Amino acid sequence: MNTSEIHQQEIICALATPSGVGAIAVIRVSGLGSIALVNSVFKGKDLEKAESHTVHFGTINSTTDTSDAQPSAAEVIDEVLVTVFKTPRSFTKEDSVEISCHGSDYIIRQVLKLLIQKGARIAKPGEFTQRAFLNGQFDLVQAEAVADLIAADSEASHRTALNHLRGGFSKKLASLRTELIHFASLIELELDFGEEDVEFAQRDDLKRLIEALLNTIEPLIDSFDFGNAVKEGVPVAIIGSPNVGKSTLLNSLLNEEKAIVTSIAGTTRDVIEDTIVLDGLKFRFIDTAGIRETTDLVESIGIERSKNAMEKADIVIFLFDSEETLKENQQLAALLSDDKHILFVLNKIDISQALPEESLGECEILPISAKNQIGLKALTDKLVSLVHSQSATDTVVTNLRHYEHLLKTQEALTDVLHGLSTGITGDFLSQDIRLSLHHLGEITGNIVTDDLLENIFRKFCIGK
Repeated sequence: MNTSEIHQQEIICALATPSGVGAIAVIRVSGLGSIALVNSVFKGKDLEKAESHTVHFGTINSTTDTSDAQPSAAEVIDEVLVTVFKTPRSFTKEDSVEISCHGSDYIIRQVLKLLIQKGARIAKPGEFTQRAFLNGQFDLVQAEAVADLIAADSEASHRTALNHLRGGFSKKLASLRTELIHFASLIELELDFGEEDVEFAQRDDLKRLIEALLNTIEPLIDSFDFGNAVKEGVPVAIIGSPNVGKSTLLNSLLNEEKAIVTSIAGTTRDVIEDTIVLDGLKFRFIDTAGIRETTDLVESIGIERSKNAMEKADIVIFLFDSEETLKENQQLAALLSDDKHILFVLNKIDISQALPEESLGECEILPISAKNQIGLKALTDKLVSLVHSQSATDTVVTNLRHYEHLLKTQEALTDVLHGLSTGITGDFLSQDIRLSLHHLGEITGNIVTDDLLENIFRKFCIGK
């Protein structure tokens, strides 16, 4: 978007740092006239004459009436640093100011109150980022990546969000869309010359393009399960009979006494969950109630929840300590779908007798002692390798909205292929291609509605 097209809107302000007492707080102001507004309450350098990207020390002052007979007096609210960003060289591409004040809740309230009195309003959630998108700072995928980057709590989620923010995903989609637009325009041209029976778009070339597009989109679709796990944490259910050491294993992995451990069978009666980061990946470990036949109502509810956790987990650790508990686990494993990663883990190797080889079968067994923390490194390395093996592409889809539109794009492109094979007319081909372009455009924001923007940006924090 050209600088002349930048649309500066009314002045908005918000706290851009987390609320609560801290050393400093940053209040962000943006919009047409924002520099002049802040300048009216700032004592120091004339901000309207300041260069962009410069920082200035001074005070924020409110004006109070001492009496009708005496002139107004300036009351200092705080000593601050004010940073000036002039259009288009700001996050929103509008004139913007950031006020760094002390982190007192009182000071923050007073500064915001003063800005509102001077004509600003409190920003809506995500409104700064929305303005950046509307002013062409980045596309919709990159705008959503801002929120993901802020929320990133592991190396993998940070790396994925940063890749999206820098346009890695957007560039893939843009190249797909550009090639498709070229063929769509040729087919539209054919329709203009329909009576002359001319063919501008070579059908074999179009078929090769559609197949290439599908080959690019399919790995992106397949990456969603991995991407969602990276973003939310890979769910790992620890399943087994009572007293095989499930809670001890959870406590050892977390390095804290999260679950109660006793020698009494059935101690864990509910699902206990916590997260840990391994090699840059976040895992959600779920300790479950021991699965057995019981007449205890509370324990029965816990066992049912254990079975639900087993179904929802990406990875299931079947923990056993004897030939009998191994057989019980193997029976449970047979009930799971094929897309589950299953690990059989033999616990209590410090005290247990070696199991007969015939009982182990062909499945890989990881021996550990959860109590003495023996073999845990091999277990965590295995978990990390299982997750990495799921990633088939450098660009990973983590957003459900993107995933849904990629599926719709795939469906529309498949219809184009089918149409080419059956020899349908150009007007029907054109319709399916336009539908593909529409769904690709909705991902990046080339095609956007007010409802879509509101749904996306209302999930952001207010100061972003």
